[in-house]
Amino acid sequence: MKRILILTAGFGEGHNSAARGVRAGLARVAPKVEVELRDLFPETFGAFNEIVRRTYLALINRWPKSWGYVYNWLDRKKDFDKRFQRFRDLKKNLGRLLDRFQPDVVVSTFPPYPYLLQQILGNERRCKNIAVITDSITVNAIWYRSPADYFVVANEQSAAVVRNGGVPAEKIKVFGFPVSPRFADFTKDRQSPSAIVPRVLYVINAGTRRAPALVRRLLELDIQLTVTVGRDEKLRRAVEAVIDHGKSHLRQGYGSRVDIIGWTDEMPRLLCESHLLIGKAGGATVQETIAAGCPMIINHVVSGQEEGNARLIIETNSGAIALSNDAVVAEVQRAFADEAKQWHEWSANIGKLSRPRASLDIAEFLLSI
Repeated sequence: MKRILILTAGFGEGHNSAARGVRAGLARVAPKVEVELRDLFPETFGAFNEIVRRTYLALINRWPKSWGYVYNWLDRKKDFDKRFQRFRDLKKNLGRLLDRFQPDVVVSTFPPYPYLLQQILGNERRCKNIAVITDSITVNAIWYRSPADYFVVANEQSAAVVRNGGVPAEKIKVFGFPVSPRFADFTKDRQSPSAIVPRVLYVINAGTRRAPALVRRLLELDIQLTVTVGRDEKLRRAVEAVIDHGKSHLRQGYGSRVDIIGWTDEMPRLLCESHLLIGKAGGATVQETIAAGCPMIINHVVSGQEEGNARLIIETNSGAIALSNDAVVAEVQRAFADEAKQWHEWSANIGKLSRPRASLDIAEFLLSI
């Protein structure tokens, strides 16, 4: 029986989402295959790893330009292999895991792992080394300079970047981003927003300070709004206060077409039911809205890896970038104006990118090698 090891790291939504997607795809395609998903960074570095993770999140959310400098510095480096030799404890933990689990395939959704795997097992290793690249277009060289056997990418635009980086075409597999296989279960045949009240999903995972004000502005539009606040109870209370104030002081019926949702595993359903997503250009967020065929208004872009995600939406005319609350409201209005002419254009274009079966196709590939 085949054994597949999936390695990730909790520094970004894309890494973990891709890892979970691969595991879910394998569970559906081949439920009897042995699969183990591990994040070795907290296991190895403990409290220090949490400090690094929080610093990274603070950089990308509060000082995105600073992270952009770090990202570009990494992209210029050509000695990743030597640098990752310093991760002695991480290598020891990975080595012990490899000895115990004896995988046939190792799938990495975080760049250092393919280098470490090669250092531990060398050229005579028996297991396949697979890198799942979670970025689009602005793919950092740290990904494709690794010694992986195959590189799984989300789209043809990213495949071109990896090829231009020197990776042979036969090592690049364009399957799409491994979103949850549940995206393949839902129909994408939405009723036109010109025939019903448009459904808008606002996922708040960045720019939380201005989020309540944007909710207030959106509720003045003729839309059905769903707002996700995750596990942030302070944010939930702020959004609820805006809605309650509007009900009391603005007009009757204000806030009657709004739902507030905390942490949820229903994103596939919510995205497939919505006409429009408002959110940041994170790897998982953008790829999930593509899988759902739901046009997107991007209201936050982190310099570096998220720039490519935003470019993918803009260059394929599948949505818009609007970095202020005024701009977001204007884009929502434009999307649904004139019998939703702009929305229909975006919807047709994003549908061409959609690969909701990506995790299932990746699973079948992993079982075949």
